[in-house]
Amino acid sequence: MENKKRLVIVGGGACGPKAAARARRLDANAQITMITDDIYVSYAACGLPYYIAGAVRARSELMVRDAAAFKKISNVDVLLHTTVDSIDRQGHKISVTDTDSGKKYDLAYDKLVLSTGASPVVPPIPGIDLKGIHVLKRIPDADEIIELMAGSASKKAVIIGAGLIGMEMAETLVDKGFKVSIVEALDKLLPAVLDAEIADMLVKYVASKGVELRLGQKVTGFEGKDGQVNKCITEKESFPADLVILSIGIRPNSKLAREAGLEIGPFGDIAVNDHLQTSDPDIYAGGDCVANTNLITGKKVFVPLGSTANKHGHVIAANIAGGDLTFPGVVNTACVKVFDFNIGRVGLGEKEAQANGYKAVTAFIPGLDIPDYYPGHRDVTIKLVVDGQSRRILGGQGIGTGEVIKRIDVLATAITMGMNVDALADLDLAYAPPFNSALDILHHAANLVRNKIAGRIVGAMPAEVKEKLDRKDDFVLLDVRSKSEWNTQRIDAPQTQHLPERHLYDEMQRLPADKEIVTMCERGVRAYKAAVTLKNAGYKNVKFMEGSLSAWCYECYRNPGL
Repeated sequence: MENKKRLVIVGGGACGPKAAARARRLDANAQITMITDDIYVSYAACGLPYYIAGAVRARSELMVRDAAAFKKISNVDVLLHTTVDSIDRQGHKISVTDTDSGKKYDLAYDKLVLSTGASPVVPPIPGIDLKGIHVLKRIPDADEIIELMAGSASKKAVIIGAGLIGMEMAETLVDKGFKVSIVEALDKLLPAVLDAEIADMLVKYVASKGVELRLGQKVTGFEGKDGQVNKCITEKESFPADLVILSIGIRPNSKLAREAGLEIGPFGDIAVNDHLQTSDPDIYAGGDCVANTNLITGKKVFVPLGSTANKHGHVIAANIAGGDLTFPGVVNTACVKVFDFNIGRVGLGEKEAQANGYKAVTAFIPGLDIPDYYPGHRDVTIKLVVDGQSRRILGGQGIGTGEVIKRIDVLATAITMGMNVDALADLDLAYAPPFNSALDILHHAANLVRNKIAGRIVGAMPAEVKEKLDRKDDFVLLDVRSKSEWNTQRIDAPQTQHLPERHLYDEMQRLPADKEIVTMCERGVRAYKAAVTLKNAGYKNVKFMEGSLSAWCYECYRNPGL
């Protein structure tokens, strides 16, 4: 009688179930057991904020398969409410505990998969154990948060951490009638995701939704009454809250692997090779408990995502079944919806690129996702990052109410394939008015970068212009918009001059030739053309403000009568 391969999988999130289902398709005879300490298995955890919001109507809609379905469809035994206590690598067995009955026993394996995931960071600060303070990781967390929301008396919520989950929950809580504060230790929203220019636009937008932003503050504790939280305390202030969501970050669950003597990586992750084998060739690991290779820098990064975890499960199952698949790495692609804004990033940010030795050249361009003459056009702003020496595309970010994410996916493909900015400028993207303009915003960004590399134009970011104004630098901020636009809204500063684009040729002689001139308009297109016009006319020190007024996140004059 042929011996059946014994495959044991620890973890029931994304990687584990994917590995189990594919392993069964590749090996009809294997004995497959999946173990989880949860009461559910194989569900879409990334959908939990939308379940809380009500967009996902029932928790069953988040379920891919339950334990019974795994047994019936894939002949996989699923052990719920079961913890793995230790791994005996020499004996090829694990010790487990059924947490319902307390029963302890051993399970033998030929191949073991660790998909133990990651756990939310919960800081050891005063009051952290008060009722009303919660993380969001599993379905029971979501159920408890829904209950807490329903029982909230003050409807005042605080989100600690402005990461992806924190921003998703901000929208949910505002929509549910809560007064929401976001506390973030760093000075911007989505600090691990966005460069300053894009983050500034997000700050302005989120604040317009009534969210109080407490950036650059660390939480030092919580206070409560009768065991229920009622106050959040930071280094600078305190404010009321009866619901707190912790979204500070997550750490890999590697304790089991560490105690078994497996190699541990720089993030506390379980170290794996490109076949997702650990330091023990009979043990594989994948999902949020491992780090990945950044395909641009070649360095290890900890970027836990459900999409990556599913790919890990696919690779692991193939290799356990005798295949030879590798997982090369990631380009740090991420996206999130914040109210009506779509936000995405891929690759390296500008400062990341510089820190890794690249000569970063960027383009920062607001535009529309489809032509302005076609109904339903919406705003999109893109930042492109390119290596000025090799011309290789390094990264990109986008924000707006329009179709941002398809541009991020184009860049993810381009970066993965090692494409340079010239290829991006010529990329044959689909065009028809309902879907795109004749030249996509990525084409414009690529062409701007090429012109910068060639020395044809110099840009200035809005923050740079704001710093010059605050320092009272002696320069000209030249607004080339129409008179009606000027009367409606403008940057009111002594350095600002108004000269509409249509009069520039005839009246440029009134501009000082010995001063720096920074041109601006509504989105940057007219400012770019004006800067080129001035440079061609002999003006030496000319820049244009990228993004111009549409990306200006600071105070400006607005006509009160309009």
